[in-house]
Amino acid sequence: MPKISNQPKPEWASLPRAGCLNVEFRVLLNRDGLTVANLRFAQNANIDEHDAPMDIDAICVSGSGFVSVAGEVSELSAGQTVHWPANEMHKLWTTDTTMETIMVERVYQVGTQDG
Repeated sequence: MPKISNQPKPEWASLPRAGCLNVEFRVLLNRDGLTVANLRFAQNANIDEHDAPMDIDAICVSGSGFVSVAGEVSELSAGQTVHWPANEMHKLWTTDTTMETIMVERVYQVGTQDG
């Protein structure tokens, strides 16, 4: 029988991080070093520049905004993906548009093929 489980955080909530403005999130999956979250950016939304201890892929599924990775700024639009490695400074924001992303965060175990 398939193992069915509930989403860790299915309800939308404000992203609880200092430096974030007008960003909502929900966690779709959190298991074995893998976290998948869905983020919604309103107009003029911002996640401040910060680093993270894991590799992250941000997949833009609708709308558009901007991303900065290691100080390099690019537009990010629906259908595009951006990657930043662990401990790399990064930032996401919108101006006069909205954006929705899927964030895939991977924490590799020391001694594994990818870690």
